[in-house]
Amino acid sequence: MDWIKGIQGALDYVEEHLTEAVDVEMVAKQAYSSAFHFQRMFSMLCGFTLGDYIRMRRLTLAAEELVRTDEKVIDVALKYGYDTPESFTRAFTRFHGKTPTDVRRGGNVKSFSRLSVKLILSGGNTMDYRIEAKEAFKVICKKKRVNKPQGDTATADISAFWAECGQNGTIEALCKYAKFDNLQGILGICFSGEMADSGFPYGIGAEYNGVHVEDDGFEIIDIPAHTYAVFQCKGKMPDAFKDTYKKICTEFFPQSTKYEYGSGIELEVYPSADTQNPDYSCEIWIAVNEKK
Repeated sequence: MDWIKGIQGALDYVEEHLTEAVDVEMVAKQAYSSAFHFQRMFSMLCGFTLGDYIRMRRLTLAAEELVRTDEKVIDVALKYGYDTPESFTRAFTRFHGKTPTDVRRGGNVKSFSRLSVKLILSGGNTMDYRIEAKEAFKVICKKKRVNKPQGDTATADISAFWAECGQNGTIEALCKYAKFDNLQGILGICFSGEMADSGFPYGIGAEYNGVHVEDDGFEIIDIPAHTYAVFQCKGKMPDAFKDTYKKICTEFFPQSTKYEYGSGIELEVYPSADTQNPDYSCEIWIAVNEKK
């Protein structure tokens, strides 16, 4: 039940800090998660982003204050994180369909209620996974910064990056420096531990074979020793990836009594480029820690 309590704690933390700058790291900490994993999990569970939830709750409370108090519009705007009356009015009007002035004169408003966590027993599904300890190793990759998880935004950025690297010869060049005896495929590497406001780095690479690198644009990166939960992902991409990752977030980790998200690294192992095959099979490696 710790996971359920953690999610509720995260929601309570957001609610208590709606009139301040909400620290996503602290929100995620309440749910025993990293900021990256919490935001991705939140989007999958709710169908909207954490940022959208905060925005809609603030605009709901702002409308309530305009209706029941005589506070100036500028004061309400500042209270809920808007620097100017103009930016507040634009956001308010998009959400409520009326300006703050209209609402103060008696117009109807929308209300977005706070979330709460309820335990619903469902599923009975099985997931193919294994736990694997892997020593430190080196990867060679090309990195690109992609957007933070925003519904499918990060997936779209990453899919476009794969298409670009397939077309411009990056993946072909990469194979000269790769070894496939352990991680048997080209890697998608999510450096989720480096999450920032602008996004996070994502790499397309492979385990490094030590050959001198003559091509530009590649980095050689040390991956520390980790224990991984390794999940099989079957079906046409990227839909199969999204479905599998949703199950990881909403079924595996919530129900696991032994493992929690680890420190900031995920690997996607793609054995071939035949990702449109309905029988395609790949793996998702997520660093985990044993719960204490």
